[in-house]
Amino acid sequence: MTGLPIAVVGASAAGLAAAEALRRFGWRGPLTLIGDEPHLPYDRPPLSKQLLQGAWTPEKLLLRTADQLAPLDLDLRLGTRATGLDVARRTLTLDGGVGVSPLAQGPERGTLRCAGVIIATGVAARTLPGADRIAGVHTLRTLDDALALRGRLAESGRRVVIVGNGVLGCEAAAVARELGHEVTLVGIEATPMAAAVGTEVGELLAEEHRVRGVRLLTGAVDGFETAPADPAGGGDRRVTAVRLAHGGTPAGEGRASGGPSGSGGVAAGGGGAEGRLLPADLVLLAIGSRPAVDWLDDPALDTSDGLRCDAYCAAAPGVYAAGDVARWEHPVHGRPLRFEHRTNATEQGMAAARNLLAELAAEASGPAGATAAAGAEDAAPAPERRPFAPVPYFWSDQYAVKIQAYGLTTGADRVETTVLDRAARRVLALYGRDGSAVGVLAAGLPPRQVRALRAVVAAPLPWEEAREQIAAATAVG
Repeated sequence: MTGLPIAVVGASAAGLAAAEALRRFGWRGPLTLIGDEPHLPYDRPPLSKQLLQGAWTPEKLLLRTADQLAPLDLDLRLGTRATGLDVARRTLTLDGGVGVSPLAQGPERGTLRCAGVIIATGVAARTLPGADRIAGVHTLRTLDDALALRGRLAESGRRVVIVGNGVLGCEAAAVARELGHEVTLVGIEATPMAAAVGTEVGELLAEEHRVRGVRLLTGAVDGFETAPADPAGGGDRRVTAVRLAHGGTPAGEGRASGGPSGSGGVAAGGGGAEGRLLPADLVLLAIGSRPAVDWLDDPALDTSDGLRCDAYCAAAPGVYAAGDVARWEHPVHGRPLRFEHRTNATEQGMAAARNLLAELAAEASGPAGATAAAGAEDAAPAPERRPFAPVPYFWSDQYAVKIQAYGLTTGADRVETTVLDRAARRVLALYGRDGSAVGVLAAGLPPRQVRALRAVVAAPLPWEEAREQIAAATAVG
């Protein structure tokens, strides 16, 4: 193989999909896959479900084994961080880790000049100041995070406080409760997952958590109470309680007066200072994520809320993005969107690979293509670039409830929710924006009906027309 490599930065679902698509679409030149974790590419959704519960081993999360990766002939650099990108020169700065190329191992540092770059660095978990120095306070984003948390959940009778009642917090609360722990789920929003699914669906989920024994509270976290850790505690101090601001209320029962809107606070045992403490042996911070773009400091890139891209997933000439980190112009919805959904990661990785190869082929054949030709000559002819216009899809498993949604469910200005069977948690919801239906969610429906919902919101439809199609798609018979 000759010429410059294509580098894919990020060795998770989006990055692996991009690397495989590059080969499938004809790239025969050098191909470098860079990941900051030491693990082979693995799947992330099971971290908060099957792996955390102990039903799966880490090996079951692997997207590909070493033997399955071998035919890609990758320059695979695991445990390696990308620390900078010179957009004009298409040159990455790398630091640390081990390069595997393809069988030899050794330290890899320095720079890597590329024919093209696909950025798939995903997101990082948000945390609270000082939390990383307290034993028993966890985040959940990586395999190592999940294994550390699973180790603590393997102990019996823990008092678990989960801070953040979005999707991740709710999934982790369900697992911890099924493992027999005392679980408190606290969030600044009164209804769990309301931002993602709307208030009525969120209230139905809240009912399921309460029935299962989870304590739901509305409040803002002000810090932690700690005590000296034992020698095996893994930190200078260990958590003993979560400290909440401004008192508070049980979720769904209003807010305490004097508290900030949306936070309230949580009264764990009445008024007074002691009422603002939630005793905890174990704390999970599930307070959201931030796109992993801190290493991108080239002014040619827009890194506000992820890496801004055009409709083709291009952030700059020869630089593309895919997965959770990418905020791109969705050609159907006509505005920039960023999805932290597993299905989108794979689809966008493939789209970015296809469009990058089309651009490199055009560069190589054009009058200014001499510098790109060294790498592009190893690519088979590629079709023209195509806008990336997926129908978003996400799912969440909590206890026996499986939620599935197509389209856009966040940012809706109109939501119509039909509870088909409250006890069985069967529900159907339609989400609208500016007079059009843009998203649909179902729980407890047969797979055939759920699949039929996708076509209804593949593109925005007038609200009443979408309602009729939803009714037809979910009709019995």
